[in-house]
Amino acid sequence: MLMSRTKMPKPYLSPGAGRAKEAQASKPIRVLVAAQHALVRAGIRALIEQIPEVEVVAEAGESQQSFQLIKKYHPDILLLDVILPSVTAIGSLKEMVEKFPKVRVIVLTLQENQDYAIQAFRAGAVGYISKNAASAELEKAIKSVARGETYLGSELSQMAVLRYLKDPRAILSELTGRQREVLKLIAEGQATKEIAQHLSISVKTVETHRAQIMERLDIHDVVGLVRHALRIGLVNLDE
Repeated sequence: MLMSRTKMPKPYLSPGAGRAKEAQASKPIRVLVAAQHALVRAGIRALIEQIPEVEVVAEAGESQQSFQLIKKYHPDILLLDVILPSVTAIGSLKEMVEKFPKVRVIVLTLQENQDYAIQAFRAGAVGYISKNAASAELEKAIKSVARGETYLGSELSQMAVLRYLKDPRAILSELTGRQREVLKLIAEGQATKEIAQHLSISVKTVETHRAQIMERLDIHDVVGLVRHALRIGLVNLDE
């Protein structure tokens, strides 16, 4: 999350970033790296510098500096390191996309979670990869996004996320009718024993359904299930 108010780092400029534009057979992909920690930025830069036809034009340590450097250097891609997706981080991402629609954003994070990926894509990102990904995947992500494609890290269920983006409720087709009932009751705040009584099934069966729901949706806590159910309109807080 790029919200640190620490002293902004001086922008890193690649050797070719300040040269006048020349006619080239293959124009390099220009990348701005935005990450809160200097060591993280240095590591990302080192990886990118090994990728042919890709260059880092600048680095940013917090959101406001990212805006300034995008405006100054006009990168093709913003590689955005998000420590933990949150309302603030997603809000900053959305604002960047709205202000600079030509810049394509790839989110880099430790959160290998389908729900977080969906939040990032809905905010305007076009790429989402894990920090645990191999360097070859970073190259694939950058070049895919530069071609105008959407890229989702191989550790996530691409079909499920893309299907959700087209229709948020479509992911319910991944669940059985009973699992949808259990999810709805969980989101309404009912405890396991209450759900068991409501559906006339055992507590053990409720726990099994909950585990299967989490596995199919790639959401691994009850709070995430509730948030997901609210987002797709399975429950309504006003009811």
